[in-house]
Amino acid sequence: MAAVVDAWMPGAKRVCCSNARGGQLQGGAPRAVWTTTESDPAALSARAVAQRLVADGRSAHLVWNPLTGETAQLLPATAAAAGQLNPDGTDRACEGRVCLVIQVIGHTLAPFTDSPLRGLEPILRWLDSWRVPRRWPAGTPPARPGLPEDCQSERLWARGGHFGHSQVPGATAAGPGAIAPQRLLDPDRRPPAPGPAVPPPRPVPAPADRPGAGARPYVGAARG
Repeated sequence: MAAVVDAWMPGAKRVCCSNARGGQLQGGAPRAVWTTTESDPAALSARAVAQRLVADGRSAHLVWNPLTGETAQLLPATAAAAGQLNPDGTDRACEGRVCLVIQVIGHTLAPFTDSPLRGLEPILRWLDSWRVPRRWPAGTPPARPGLPEDCQSERLWARGGHFGHSQVPGATAAGPGAIAPQRLLDPDRRPPAPGPAVPPPRPVPAPADRPGAGARPYVGAARG
């Protein structure tokens, strides 16, 4: 496991979270859970959103702005973001050697993996240091609420790795939306290139003006 000194991500701005509910991490496969704040990354800083979470009695480990690259940290990796993933029942935020919750400034219906993803590599290196495997067992998160039957599979959750909030067993969250896990975990990959453009139809030759004049295939000017 990573050294205690790595409990705070290097380079992240620290925001005091006095309302953390605590909770003992129970051991098991390490995980990272990505969710969205439903706010505009062009208008809000990571620090401002982190402070707003604290004011609302909420918490997370990281708040990240993928447009600017700014990252703020509220909790050390060794503390559970208790109560932040499930409204009732088993507290999934306490499961795993670590269960690191990342609030991404963005909207569910506008996948943040279409943004520049500035500052992502330091986050991934920090998660790597806590042995969170770079895999996404549950596949692409759904675009909207109304989850596939096996989206919140206990079996997949038990494998550890990266998950969307909507894929946490028992969660009711819609975020992070239909992000592209392959681009998130490998920033060198880009969204699939669009297919070839459909060529315009060939123009139909206009009839000859008079016998023997020949075809004039691109006649377009109106006659006076």
